[in-house]
Amino acid sequence: MQKQDKNNKDMSYHELRKTNPVSARMLVRKILAQNNGNVSKTAKILGIDRKTVRRARDGTLEDLSRRPKNINNKTEKELENLIVSEAKETGFGYKRLTKYLLAKYGIEFSQNTVRAILKRNEVGRKRVKVRRGERSLYDYEKLLPFEKFQLDTKHLLDKNSLPEKVYNHIKQMGLPVYEWNLIDVSTRTRFTAYSYRLNSSFGFLFIFFCLLWLRMHNVTTDIEIRLDNGSEFCSGSRKKLAEWNSFFGNLGAVLEPIPPGMKHLQGIVENSHRRDDEEFLIPHVLKVKNSYQFLTKAQMWQDAWNFYRPHFGKGMGGRTPYQVLKDKWNRLVNLNVISFPVFLVEDLFIIATRLGMLGGEYVLAPYPRMSEIRQKCRFIVNE
Repeated sequence: MQKQDKNNKDMSYHELRKTNPVSARMLVRKILAQNNGNVSKTAKILGIDRKTVRRARDGTLEDLSRRPKNINNKTEKELENLIVSEAKETGFGYKRLTKYLLAKYGIEFSQNTVRAILKRNEVGRKRVKVRRGERSLYDYEKLLPFEKFQLDTKHLLDKNSLPEKVYNHIKQMGLPVYEWNLIDVSTRTRFTAYSYRLNSSFGFLFIFFCLLWLRMHNVTTDIEIRLDNGSEFCSGSRKKLAEWNSFFGNLGAVLEPIPPGMKHLQGIVENSHRRDDEEFLIPHVLKVKNSYQFLTKAQMWQDAWNFYRPHFGKGMGGRTPYQVLKDKWNRLVNLNVISFPVFLVEDLFIIATRLGMLGGEYVLAPYPRMSEIRQKCRFIVNE
């Protein structure tokens, strides 16, 4: 009977300890008082250690903090504040934030360190809603390099994507505000240009220049370019699309507009926009003072994308576009095709005017003979 009472008391103490530490210590003090302050007897009755009895007798009723008094490897307060402020401004998770801090400040942190700091300061990341499910748009195993492309434009001045400082800097410095991006589906190689305005003449010139670049490097496959129905392209006009396809057909290319509301068909190029924000614009644009410096940084970003940045989409397996191109390489294709020059479309517009391709500021003059275009292009290049 006495042993059963002891078990009941023991159980009641441990149950109280889990749910209410203050009540558990009050119970210890009560039993201790009933036994005239005998620590050993109280510990035996409750089934606890004598140190526990002494702590309940001499200490406070509340639990003490278990936080260590000294942390030898703790990150400096200034660096911790930097991590927290950048996390709140960008909304990145700890993995992406670690890469961002290295790119922007040249400071290398462990991902575990950044994760612990964000958890300690209760900083979450922005959640982006995505559709889950299998939606393979291509047969990536059979797809040849430079056979299918996705083309899109990006408005750089997006308050939802950029921190306020970066957004204001682009406006104040008068930097280009539109990005033209053509991505090869098979290798993820990108061909990029920038402009201050958006119109169909610029769209025509960008496509034309990219096709000439591919053919100049001995890419002989038929080319299909998937694009939307924006005003910078054909605006949903069947007549305009037929005219453009008739012209680009001379270069073995066809344009395939997506149906309205089917942006997922442009998933590869659409996903690249977020990478532009996180890995190019946000870390680097604040260092840029004019359009020349901007294009230099953009060229470095495109080269990093094509030669050094691993990609983990379908058919990529963590390889860079250059590695995929070499794995699928047709020896007749010049590998320098991947070293595309980033340019300002307004500059190409001036050259196109000299070639006689433009009858007015936004009016494309008809070109019946492709041989004449090639001859004039050689003249401009040699000049």
